[in-house]
Amino acid sequence: MSQRYRTTLRDRSTLLGATADYSTPPSSGRSSPYVAGGLGNGVSREIPFQPLGQRYADDLEGQNDEALEGLTAKVKILKDITIGIGQEVRDSTVQLSQMNDAFAETSGILAGTFRRMNNMAARQGCRWLWYIVFLIIVFWFFIIVWWFRR
Repeated sequence: MSQRYRTTLRDRSTLLGATADYSTPPSSGRSSPYVAGGLGNGVSREIPFQPLGQRYADDLEGQNDEALEGLTAKVKILKDITIGIGQEVRDSTVQLSQMNDAFAETSGILAGTFRRMNNMAARQGCRWLWYIVFLIIVFWFFIIVWWFRR
């Protein structure tokens, strides 16, 4: 019993017994050792399916290797997707910081422009307000005329 636990997972012949004489698995694609009697098409056998020692172990090992390769491929795909997401997040962070800097610079420029405009307006008095109101009324008049002439 203790020797059984010392064997590696690749050495399945010691676990299944290499000297036993077993029958071959059915060709129907169903390779379960627990399917008793028949091949699934109404034909039954008196002896239930039993695995064929080393050949059966090799078949199971091959199926396990195929499943492991499939899982490895899926994990690699997920890893590549995760790396791509991480790179996209880093690029987006750089772009957002650049946009933040640009908006901060634009905010400074606009603040300076409004400050100079307010200084100019304070020196000119209240006349500039009437000029702006007049220009807005004229502009609105041209838009209404243009709208009705279409």
